[in-house]
Amino acid sequence: MLIVEHLPVLLIVISMLAAFTILIVGWWNKKTSFFISFATILVQFVMSIFILRHVMTVGTIYYWFGGWAPPWGIEYVIDALNAYVLVILLALSLICVTYSKRSIEHELPDKIVSFYALFQLLVTGLCGVTVTGDIFNMYVFVEIFSLAAYALIASRGKIALKASFTYLVLGALGACFFLLGIGFLYSVTGTLNMHDLSILLPPLYGNRVVQAAFVFFTVGLCVKMALFPVHTWLPDAHSFAPSEISAMLSGIIIEVSTYAFIRVCFSVYSLEFIIEYVPIFDFLCLVAGLGIIIGSVLAIAQYNLKRMLAYSSVSQMGYIMLAVGLSVSTHHALWGGLTPALMHILNHALMKGCLFLVAGAFIYKAELWNISDLQGLAKKMPYTCAAFTLAAISMIGVPPSVGFVSKVYIILACLDAGGWKIIFVAVLLLSTLLNLVYFWRVIEMMYMKRGEGEEGHSHSSSPVKVDEIPLSMLIPVLTLAILCIVVGIIWLMEIPIIGSFPILDRVNELFGLGVYAP
Repeated sequence: MLIVEHLPVLLIVISMLAAFTILIVGWWNKKTSFFISFATILVQFVMSIFILRHVMTVGTIYYWFGGWAPPWGIEYVIDALNAYVLVILLALSLICVTYSKRSIEHELPDKIVSFYALFQLLVTGLCGVTVTGDIFNMYVFVEIFSLAAYALIASRGKIALKASFTYLVLGALGACFFLLGIGFLYSVTGTLNMHDLSILLPPLYGNRVVQAAFVFFTVGLCVKMALFPVHTWLPDAHSFAPSEISAMLSGIIIEVSTYAFIRVCFSVYSLEFIIEYVPIFDFLCLVAGLGIIIGSVLAIAQYNLKRMLAYSSVSQMGYIMLAVGLSVSTHHALWGGLTPALMHILNHALMKGCLFLVAGAFIYKAELWNISDLQGLAKKMPYTCAAFTLAAISMIGVPPSVGFVSKVYIILACLDAGGWKIIFVAVLLLSTLLNLVYFWRVIEMMYMKRGEGEEGHSHSSSPVKVDEIPLSMLIPVLTLAILCIVVGIIWLMEIPIIGSFPILDRVNELFGLGVYAP
């Protein structure tokens, strides 16, 4: 077996060991906590690049624990889909942990060790969900990252405790639905291995237990994804969590839950089941369309910046799930199948990760929580505000940003699907106008309103003092902002950097979607 084929299990092992190491070594010197976490995630990210390269050049990786062949043993399986998600997950985790050093020292000076131990457990759980080929093992890792997320949100104390408790209750309900689905499938097949399930289930597709299991999976994962209308845990959780955790919640945690949904739909079940036995994707499209509009309208009504971004995430999950819902109806070589959904998973991670980190920068610098507090801030924090603006215009969909590419691809998918689904083109165009409304408020406040004390000095020749955030926070923010444009240009030029388009084609081929659909 090649060394790279051991990397999926090493990703999990070193991350879990690092969490315990942080806890133990942190008692001796809490300053080491950041460096252990940073080094671990950096190594994991490099591993994920090698895994992606191996999957694209050699093929799918299968790792059997203890040499036990599935379905008897637990199996990790890395194909084009989870290799792609793994790189996005670890890239954003690396950026967030880099940003967190000064931020956490400022926000949670007495909880540094516990924060990084929990953050590492969060990354462990997310990686585990992504690489496993065993559906019960996926549930275990969902619980690991969920428990870590509950604790990280609560670490802010006060009102964050209520937000964490709400997330815990609804997250536990979602996990229970997921577990019920697993139990139903095990009762009729006697196996938990995803590939084994995909072989045993087709003759049982007409079985009500199998169909009920799919519904349980869908409901449970929709809660985890914060899809409208089961999104009610998200606004408070995103608003009151430490900003790097808000970026993880919005930029990757709900996307990993989306990955789990896609995996269950197309690896455990199949395209045939979704079309013929439980045609739920048209309903998901409708729900996603409502979520896009309602999330945007609620974002306009907010005065707190992070809360506005939280409702924006509800809208963006609508984009992703609309694209997933359209995947069984599209057949074009470029925008068919899961291509628009997978593109927006990456694009949303870049945009929303940047926006939440900038919101955290405003809080770090001057406890600026509300949009009205940002008057004239562009003169004092020009680079941070420029990063926010780049990410905001990406969310609006200004070319050549990543948001523009996502919207174009989803619109083309709607047109390709045809019929009544063309109405979603109007939904997407309306949401673009709503995005413009709530992001323009912030941009106008930062660039066109005078800050406190500037009214009487409008003709003064003395420049306003620049007071930027530390470089360890600014560099991650600027990196994400620049990627919002660079990745958009790459998508538009169809340059296959790191297998960008080929890997999405490989996913569609794997699941029989897009141009590969019958």
